[in-house]
Amino acid sequence: MKQALPMHGRMVHPAGGEPNFQPYSADGARAINSISRTELNRFLLDTAEATPGVELRFAERVTGVDAEAGAVLIEDADPVPASVILAGDGAFSAVRRSLRLDHDDTDFLEHAYKELTVPPRDGGFALDPDALHIWPRGTSMMIALPNLDRSFTCTLFWPRGDLAALRTPGEITAYFAEHYPDIAGLMPGLVDDYERNPVGSLVTVRCEPWVRRGAGATVALLGDAAHAIVPFFGQGANCAFEDCIEIDRCLDETGGDWARALALYQERRKVNTDAIAEMALDNFVEMRDRVSSRVYRAKQAAQHALERRLAGRYVSRYELVSFSTMPYARIPARIRRQNLVLGGAVLGAAADRGPGRAHRPAGAALAGRRAGRRRPPTRSATAPPAPRGRTAGSR
Repeated sequence: MKQALPMHGRMVHPAGGEPNFQPYSADGARAINSISRTELNRFLLDTAEATPGVELRFAERVTGVDAEAGAVLIEDADPVPASVILAGDGAFSAVRRSLRLDHDDTDFLEHAYKELTVPPRDGGFALDPDALHIWPRGTSMMIALPNLDRSFTCTLFWPRGDLAALRTPGEITAYFAEHYPDIAGLMPGLVDDYERNPVGSLVTVRCEPWVRRGAGATVALLGDAAHAIVPFFGQGANCAFEDCIEIDRCLDETGGDWARALALYQERRKVNTDAIAEMALDNFVEMRDRVSSRVYRAKQAAQHALERRLAGRYVSRYELVSFSTMPYARIPARIRRQNLVLGGAVLGAAADRGPGRAHRPAGAALAGRRAGRRRPPTRSATAPPAPRGRTAGSR
């Protein structure tokens, strides 16, 4: 967390309008965290290297596994023997491909991404560092996240055809001047970044089983290798950390039996990663389109008012995903229950105002309906021990 910068809300830059700040939590106190992926990787490598029994090996390409022989296969090198293999080799996992799973779908969005940079300005941040900045443009968007060196990393999420359409320096500068006028002048390296930085894919991986047991080894996928998601809820890296926490918990529960522990890990985690994959896709639509509308802002203000009035009884989806340890799979049902109760309370309040009935405010009716309900637990046996925080995605 010393390498992270808190962001307490979104700064939305609508086309043709003034920027507006939208806090993430009802009290404005909670924040998601922007952290450099490079710094996060460095920290994890340093921690692994300092852990007894860990050996780091570089400049070797894993091409797959042989669960029957109990080996990790290395390009142009001898296989590495292993009886337990945990494969965290990313969305395009070579290990996953080598397992020939019963179900292995890789879904690509028509959109892709490209990174740009806003450098420091006069030694300080060129934009408000307490916000995740969003330029929603309907079918596309750009975001910007602060870095410790006072720069911002901007990411374009555009249809691939739009990214390919800008071919010359003049086209690039003209397009940004028209569509992102409040930031175009803050990116002196815009043309170089646009021309040189690669185009990345946005992918969702759904596969099963995550665990294969052979005569020589038990193999399990984790992180993006098992369940890559698009980055629009900022939960991809957090999901991988939760996988590790769950594996550790399952090992404790099974007395260190890896085969049983990994089977239990898949059973508990699969439903949760499927749930956040769907929510992340939906949040893309929200970020690129809905956040700039007055209707969305009014709805968000109403949700925050309910959260303040009915603390713990009414909680927004964003709050549950980002600031609680409630398993992802339980969140949609929780939201549906809340909405049913809210709708019933509003209808009840309307009936109270009918002929011959005493007038009663809708808020009092809602509070009365909810007061008799127990607050749902925010933690289960499969929830991690610490709240999720933003790592490397975007929200």
